[in-house]
Amino acid sequence: MIEAVPNFSEAVRSDVIDSLVAVASSVPGVYLLDQTSDHDHNRTVLTLAGEAEVIQHVAVLLIGEAAQRIDLRTHAGVHPRMGACDVMPFVPLKGSDMEECVRVAHSVGKEVWQRFGVPAFFYEEAALSRDRKRLEEVRRGGFEGTRLIPDIGNQLHLSAGATIIGARKFLIAYNINLATRDLHLAQEIARKIRTSSGGFPAVKALGLELQSRNQVQVSMNLTDYEITPIDAVYRAVEQLAQAAGVAIAGSELIGLIPRKALPEIDVRWEKFDPSMVLENRLEAAIAKRPLN
Repeated sequence: MIEAVPNFSEAVRSDVIDSLVAVASSVPGVYLLDQTSDHDHNRTVLTLAGEAEVIQHVAVLLIGEAAQRIDLRTHAGVHPRMGACDVMPFVPLKGSDMEECVRVAHSVGKEVWQRFGVPAFFYEEAALSRDRKRLEEVRRGGFEGTRLIPDIGNQLHLSAGATIIGARKFLIAYNINLATRDLHLAQEIARKIRTSSGGFPAVKALGLELQSRNQVQVSMNLTDYEITPIDAVYRAVEQLAQAAGVAIAGSELIGLIPRKALPEIDVRWEKFDPSMVLENRLEAAIAKRPLN
């Protein structure tokens, strides 16, 4: 099995989100494991699983649906984005490996360009060059300001931008919300803990404003939880926030987490239950059979 975790640049219009879920539901053999939307980010993340051929097919359809329904020229959100379907990573699960995920990623990129005119960049293990391996390097400048030529296709789609397609290890999308509106503090904490600024290895972090909550957020991707676990980044953020006289309001997952990556300390979950554990969700989904 392979996991796909498409990120779409839409969280406000429920009809668009429903249409994306409907596309996923139309493909026999697809398991929908999770669906998460954030209005401040204006971003929806689906977690899907299935055999390689099925996941490749549904990924193409979802990128096409997003291109038809989402116009980045009118899109606004605090999260960086390059495309209507912004990223489409593939992760090896049971019986699969990274080589197969790379093959799927490249095949999806070629097909969406041919069918929909949506170009593709490739990142992580699917990258075609070393300087495009890191997602943040590929997405720098975003839809409005990128100067990069896509790996597949010669220019961005007028309204849908480009999809950044990858093959990678399991990534934990983890956010810590601070009980303050001080965006500079969140940005400074993010700078101190992320790999690119000399912080923890395998950590990407941004400081973002959450207007709907009157808070700020340290938004993180933990790209290798065995190297840097949730416990380590939580303690670091807590200490840096406390030094500034600010408390942690809570922390949250976007998507799922492997069982062995669960934190051993109290990280003040805003919302967590056992169904957010990858293995639990996958077992339950298989027991219920695929969407179609």
